[in-house]
Amino acid sequence: MTGRPFYGWIVVAAAALVLFLAYGTQFAFGVFYAALLAEFGWSRASVSGAFSLYTLVYSGFALVAGRLTDRWGPRAVIALGGLLLGAGLAGMSGASAIWHVFFLYGAVAALGMSTAYVPCTATVVRWFVRRRGLAVGLASAGGSLGTFVLPPVAHLLVSRLGWRGAYVVFGLAIAIALGLLAQLMRREPEAMGLRPDGDPPAAAPEPVDHAAPAREDWTPGAAIRSRAFWMLFAVFGATWLPVFVPLVHLVPHARDLGVAPYWAATLVSATGMGAIAGRVLMGAVSDRVGRRPALALGLVLQAASFAGFVAARELPALYAIALAFGFSYGAVSTMLPATVSDFFGRRHAGALVGMYFGLGAPIIALGPVGAGWIYDRTGGYTLAWWLSAAANGLALALLAGARAPRRGEAHAR
Repeated sequence: MTGRPFYGWIVVAAAALVLFLAYGTQFAFGVFYAALLAEFGWSRASVSGAFSLYTLVYSGFALVAGRLTDRWGPRAVIALGGLLLGAGLAGMSGASAIWHVFFLYGAVAALGMSTAYVPCTATVVRWFVRRRGLAVGLASAGGSLGTFVLPPVAHLLVSRLGWRGAYVVFGLAIAIALGLLAQLMRREPEAMGLRPDGDPPAAAPEPVDHAAPAREDWTPGAAIRSRAFWMLFAVFGATWLPVFVPLVHLVPHARDLGVAPYWAATLVSATGMGAIAGRVLMGAVSDRVGRRPALALGLVLQAASFAGFVAARELPALYAIALAFGFSYGAVSTMLPATVSDFFGRRHAGALVGMYFGLGAPIIALGPVGAGWIYDRTGGYTLAWWLSAAANGLALALLAGARAPRRGEAHAR
């Protein structure tokens, strides 16, 4: 084995590429959103409602995807999801009524998307203990890089092929690429005769002490009966409520302020660029200082970013706020799978992370449609930005009560 790279880093690279394609396509929705509004004249609430259904379905079915990942392994789950996501996107090329968008994007594509984040990150946390935060940060940075790269690509494709042709290109690319990348994903190091972090077989690495994380593996049933599970859910639920509001509404918000369409699309890319730094830097920092301090810093910055969108009126200021939001979003989202595995162990990571996404699905879905509803009634996004900042303030307050379960408590349940 000397000189051979630890296979866990290959898993990280494959997961990063899966998330690059899946999340890059998701964050390109703002570009297609503007094109759909221009062609059909639908209300912003109705189109963002389709995206809210998408977040509801993909977050809700993440619970199923997580359990299937624990049972079947990530290769079959991610490959199947790639086919569904690709079919939904390609099918959007024939949309002519709002219900088509709800079905093709909000249901079919969303089912495919549910097999991206949870299977990828749940697999990565199985391969690492000491460097878990860094590994998850690097893998999820792929999604942020996709956020930076693919929205401008979507804009160029839409300008040359039309939004229908662009959807065909995206759909075919997703279906083929995810099927190939899935073959590199292996369930856990033990299946290959390896140890987490690439340690020698005789070594038994101990988890880093992040507020006394659990050493035993909790079953989903035992975890959900613990106070620690629900306190952690409360923290992330509060910050999930507004997290997709910029994804859907930042492009039209910028265009309302007079920003040209192409430059408005690049604001979403700026959030992706900021998120790359947030995921990698704060993932590594959390391995050293602990998840809670790193998460608290991310929540403070995210609340400040939402408040900043209220004041920003020119393109340079919007770029600065988009970068700051991306950094904080990347930092906060990286903490979830790492913290869940710290709290409840590696064995059932897929099901546990999926449970958080599934339970949070209705909360996640409210943000985009709620912001669209506020815009349709007030003519602006000011109230939506302030409410988003307040939600992150609530998450920060709840974090004070979130603690890892005590050792031995899993067996008592």
